[in-house]
Amino acid sequence: MSACLATEDIPGSTKQDLSSMIAQGISGLMRPLLSGLKVSKTHFVYFCEVTEQNCLQSKQMSRRGFSSTCKLQGSPGESSSADSVTVHFINRDGERLTTTAKEGESLLEVVVNQNLAIDGFGACEGTLACSTCHLIFEKDTFQKLDAISDEEMDMLDLAYGLTETSRLGCQVRIKKLMDGLTVQVPVEVSDIRSQLEVGKQSKQ
Repeated sequence: MSACLATEDIPGSTKQDLSSMIAQGISGLMRPLLSGLKVSKTHFVYFCEVTEQNCLQSKQMSRRGFSSTCKLQGSPGESSSADSVTVHFINRDGERLTTTAKEGESLLEVVVNQNLAIDGFGACEGTLACSTCHLIFEKDTFQKLDAISDEEMDMLDLAYGLTETSRLGCQVRIKKLMDGLTVQVPVEVSDIRSQLEVGKQSKQ
């Protein structure tokens, strides 16, 4: 014998009574659930309001133009104090030019980026085609510099006022240990390209 009866076997009045009982049962089960939902709904609404407020604050911050993009490195005057190295250039006329540099910059880049008034300095823009960025270092500092290349040596041979501690500024890069570095700009400057132009004109 089956435990369930088909609804078609149940009289109409009994169906109504059964439906009423089911409805009452469901209503009784839902009351505690609904009361619990009321409490949860309160917390849920509060959570939504707080979240919405946080979203609005974030939008307002973005409208203020906040940006995490860093400024371009190597721009004049934008070296951070933590990474900056102080460098002193003694110009041809004896004037002392003091500026800051960043690690990894060449001394030629320091002069160009900081717009230092050194006439004719770095005419070939660091391509090792001249000796116009010739600098004279103090002996202690010179000994700590990276090894000189044959190409740099060839250009230095053409420089005026060559000394035992001469280097080309385009080939010497700033290091943290160079903080307080002082370099001398030679009184005379030699640009091999100018000599070649003079030679061409004399032949003509």
